[in-house]
Amino acid sequence: MPMIVLTNDDGFDAPGIRALHREISKIAEVIIIAPETEQSAMGHAITLSNPLKARKVVENGEFLGYAIKGTPADSVKLAITVLLDEPPELVISGINLGGNFGTCVIYSGTVSAATEATIMGVPAVAISLNTFVEPDFDPAADFIRKFTPLVLENGLPEGVALNINVPPVPADQIQGAVFTRQGKSRVIEEFEERKDPRNNTYYWLAGELRFDESEPGTDSEMLAENYIAITPIHYDLTNFTALESLKQWKLDF
Repeated sequence: MPMIVLTNDDGFDAPGIRALHREISKIAEVIIIAPETEQSAMGHAITLSNPLKARKVVENGEFLGYAIKGTPADSVKLAITVLLDEPPELVISGINLGGNFGTCVIYSGTVSAATEATIMGVPAVAISLNTFVEPDFDPAADFIRKFTPLVLENGLPEGVALNINVPPVPADQIQGAVFTRQGKSRVIEEFEERKDPRNNTYYWLAGELRFDESEPGTDSEMLAENYIAITPIHYDLTNFTALESLKQWKLDF
């Protein structure tokens, strides 16, 4: 059976990764190597100034994996370089509580964990459920169990991870799965100002997602129509169109 590492940014005990573990265990040998506590919106941060601790987790006599006192990217680095005898066939990151699409992809620790795996040469998939209210992870977990053999069989292009977002509806209301492109939807930030007991000012980040799509078929659009959106992403951030234009600049100084 293939070896698959499960990770996330919601923490080792999060319901999403446990649902993922139950389903993927049916088709593969799995090990959870994930942050010990929630690391949401951590992006691609790595730990440099503190030691990384890996706590072995055994529940009801079953070895589940390692809880890492670090970030999602840290967890993947340790999994591939230290904790496993050989690299896994696949890394799956999720199932995240809340969608990761549009520009939110940049901030996501869940997506960054998958990206880190691809940097290290291991195929990876990130999967998120687009809700924070009464989440039912079963449809997403069922989908990824069926989808994983396709990834293992066909492979992924070098340096490419798949970012999957699942609508928060019952399985019979999901319209299907489609390959998409990343959209431009973003959160419009608002900061709520408050005072602490000593009258010091502090702020809570708030805001709401704005759908700002000029082209059809984006991840956010398809997700809103109850499709599972599958977006190939790459850690090479070069804008090649802009690069060709910028090459016309005169830099003779």
